[in-house]
Amino acid sequence: MVNVNNLPAGLAEELAFSEDELQELKIARKKPIIFDEDCPETTPERAMKFRRVNPPRESIAKRA
Repeated sequence: MVNVNNLPAGLAEELAFSEDELQELKIARKKPIIFDEDCPETTPERAMKFRRVNPPRESIAKRA
């Protein structure tokens, strides 16, 4: 993982959103989520059937 506070200035500017992209994000935030047959809304009953892909690990005691 990269700490974004320690990026060189040129790389940080390259990775930053452009004004057009920021405008698109603002517009997208205002739009409602539309569910269809390919992506139906999850009901509580269906949510209970989900299984974690990566189950939590057993806690391992830290070595001194």
